[in-house]
Amino acid sequence: MHGIRPIIWAAVVIALAARLSAQAPPQTGQYDRAQVAAGGILYGQCVACHGPNGDQIPNVDLRRGQFPTVVSDADLVRLLAAGKPASGMPSFSVLRTDEVTALIAYIRSGFDAMGAAMKIGDPARGQTLFSGKGGCATCHRVNGAGTYAATDLSEIGLMRKPASLERALTDPAGSIIPANRSVRAVTRDGRTIRGRRLNEDYYTVQLIDEQSRLVSLIKADLRSFEVVQASSMPSYATTLTADERADLIGYLLSLKGR
Repeated sequence: MHGIRPIIWAAVVIALAARLSAQAPPQTGQYDRAQVAAGGILYGQCVACHGPNGDQIPNVDLRRGQFPTVVSDADLVRLLAAGKPASGMPSFSVLRTDEVTALIAYIRSGFDAMGAAMKIGDPARGQTLFSGKGGCATCHRVNGAGTYAATDLSEIGLMRKPASLERALTDPAGSIIPANRSVRAVTRDGRTIRGRRLNEDYYTVQLIDEQSRLVSLIKADLRSFEVVQASSMPSYATTLTADERADLIGYLLSLKGR
């Protein structure tokens, strides 16, 4: 990173965009567009090493949020302050707090000034929420621990982006993908079986029921079979604070398999 002119321009962008931020404040838990825009200018100092798309250094893809050691925004703050001398990255302790925030906002936006720039919290606190207040472990499985009632999240950090995870936490019904919808089957003798569909063909369906048991059903033996459109997952829009959701997202992003 070279020169101070981008820093000056970043300050100008922050000032000019303040009016826009006041008119359309960001959702709690997100960075605003003024910060993202300023960060885009500041990123001009990083292009020489990281490249315009953030993927010029092996094992690092800033635009996709892929780092070898960084997960949370706090990790990024520490990295920018200390640098990484062993790999040739200098310290950027000269940046003001608002400039560091803007640069992180740009990275979290996926280099998209119009995209959602989610704040990523502490994975350790997120893990505590996952097992405790959030109650996620009562349905989800991670690295061999937990139930089979909902999807296995052991590799969720490789498959979902922060904004996608935030939508899943605040609006699970609106963000559920068809493959993860629950099913309800009623047998000819009147038994009702609910669960998560694993496989289905023209004649049979296999699912994990609410007791985490594998069940295989022959459709010809069923009185009715339907895919439940509503999500069984509760919304955490009010039961978790924005900071708690940021921590939980930080933990989920850290789950990349063993």
